[in-house]
Amino acid sequence: MKVGAPASKPGRIIVQVFLLQLLLLLQSVHSQRSQNKLNITKPGQNIPALTVQLRRVGHDTVVVDNGIVQVTFSNPEGLITGIKYHGIDNVLDDKIDDRGYWDVVWYEPEKKQKTDKLEGTKFEIITQNEEQIEISFTRTWTISRRGSLVPLNVDKRYIIRSGVSGLYMYGILERLEGWPDVDMDPIRIVFKLNPKKFDFMAISDDRRRSMPSMADRENSKSLAYKEAVLLTNPSNPMFKGEVDDKYMYSMEDKDNNVHGWISSDPPVGFWMITPSDEFRLGGPIKQDLTSHAGPITLSMFTSTHYAGKEMRMDYRNGEPWKKVFGPVLAYLNSVSPKDSTLRLWRDAKRQMAAEVKSWPYDFITSEDYPLRHQRGTLEGQFLIKDSYVSRLKIYGKFAFVGLAPIGEAGSWQTESKGYQFWTKADRRGRFIIENVRAGNYSLYAWGSGFIGDYKYEQNITITPGSEMNVGPLVYEPPRNGPTLWEIGVPDRTAGEFYIPDPYPTLMNKLYVNPLQDRFRQYGLWDRYADLYPQNDLVYTIGVSDYRSDWFFAHVARNVGNDTYQPTTWQIIFNLKNVNRIGRYTLRIALASAADSELQIRINDPKSDAIFTTGFIGKDNAIARHGIHGLYRLYSIDVAGNLLSVGDNTIFLTQTRSRTPFQGIMYGYIRLESPFRT
Repeated sequence: MKVGAPASKPGRIIVQVFLLQLLLLLQSVHSQRSQNKLNITKPGQNIPALTVQLRRVGHDTVVVDNGIVQVTFSNPEGLITGIKYHGIDNVLDDKIDDRGYWDVVWYEPEKKQKTDKLEGTKFEIITQNEEQIEISFTRTWTISRRGSLVPLNVDKRYIIRSGVSGLYMYGILERLEGWPDVDMDPIRIVFKLNPKKFDFMAISDDRRRSMPSMADRENSKSLAYKEAVLLTNPSNPMFKGEVDDKYMYSMEDKDNNVHGWISSDPPVGFWMITPSDEFRLGGPIKQDLTSHAGPITLSMFTSTHYAGKEMRMDYRNGEPWKKVFGPVLAYLNSVSPKDSTLRLWRDAKRQMAAEVKSWPYDFITSEDYPLRHQRGTLEGQFLIKDSYVSRLKIYGKFAFVGLAPIGEAGSWQTESKGYQFWTKADRRGRFIIENVRAGNYSLYAWGSGFIGDYKYEQNITITPGSEMNVGPLVYEPPRNGPTLWEIGVPDRTAGEFYIPDPYPTLMNKLYVNPLQDRFRQYGLWDRYADLYPQNDLVYTIGVSDYRSDWFFAHVARNVGNDTYQPTTWQIIFNLKNVNRIGRYTLRIALASAADSELQIRINDPKSDAIFTTGFIGKDNAIARHGIHGLYRLYSIDVAGNLLSVGDNTIFLTQTRSRTPFQGIMYGYIRLESPFRT
């Protein structure tokens, strides 16, 4: 072909293809650089240039490096002693020995409580290739270790993947049949971060702040219990006069998917990402710790927090048990010093969403962790039938529907040994529960707007690959007659009731403005005595407003000198007529109970109580800044001959008053008439 002659048609095509490939390559490089700027990774995403290497297996150390993070483990204990990332030699606190570890608090009945860090005695490489390294630290329990180690076989697994900016962690814990009786609480992973680097904490969009240091806490004034301190001489004056307490940063498990810390120099984030709740306990609204001053980040698998001893994992009569906890991801990210460090939080949320979407992971090698094709699905529709509300069935909109170990209605909230799978129904009550482990379950449901707990009459058996449709499920909430009056909203919390302003000298500034979190302030229990110094709360139906006139917690009155007295609240209501031979029904739903007893009297405060709960509750939600603990529903018969035409009074007495934290939170109260209308 002559120079300057037009290119032939095949030649033009080749040039066009070449240019197109070059353009795509440049776009790919630009995209990769943009991702690397934030260290954005997808679950299992591989970057060919950054292979995973087991750099060293020494006598007492194992080091794994994927070119983004380098993690050092003690051998054979399996403690995480170092994480090198983005110019920080160790994001953990290398001034202390306990900086990255598992632990469990345990005891044999009638014996002293102990803490076991689940240290391994054997190291093993499970998988080793350029894409992934999975290592295991195991310990086998023998009867010779009784009393010194928790009776569990332990298998702690760690996975570092190519291109993933973090460390996946899961554990397989097992006790064999015939092993000694034991109680265990809690089971968790703990990271203690470098205090010279990490000083900003984020657990949600509206709960993030600069934090005091552990040294600030150690130089502070102790308050009513050891976790709560008044910062009197902090290194940063902005914290002076604030209260710090790790329970102020608790969260319901359904929302507890990502939390952690930010370093400003260099701008680096450390995050705990939990992609599934299946291995947690107590259902979707079980509350637990997240991150707190230290700086410390936790992955809480089990605990009795906001539940009490009813939640404790107690094993008796040689009961066998095995469970997989995790995987969870310790995720690290970074930004340019010119960028806002809050981009780290936004990226952590993005990474969390990607991990959730990828659950169950396809790279876990343990036979105890079922993959997606080994799990099943259940779907259906949840409906409510309450003829006193509607002649037609009502959609159970936004109800929680879940599969949990076989039990009675509501037993899921104290279940602690098996797996649970929950979802939220849509506006029409339709639900689908995906990726359920094979096994036998009960199907439960509950939600806002109605009282009680639903349980499907048949057990549910999930098999690998199964797809089950249970069709429409109809729940008839407890009801004996039409509503005469009600107080509150049936939503299992006391959040709608009056929450007072905190003491100006005992505040956490994070919760000054957000109305939804006012209950997280310290000392609100003592505000009752300020509002009702001598006479107790009186609520008049048709006049009072529960949002301003019903105190959020029925507590004892502080009368000074560390002395407290029982309190009796009154509900005054008017009846235009009375069925004296009929039975009225008083429904009382409690959102929390702590070392308390509720007694009920009608029209005469000195008469015998028509009902008592007896001694109930250990959830400690009042002291730990929770707006609910365990849900309890009581249905109380009120004989018509106890009532009168005109004004009537119900007396509610909380009898226990040894400490300021004894009390109850009401969730909802309703009086039903025997009359049908």
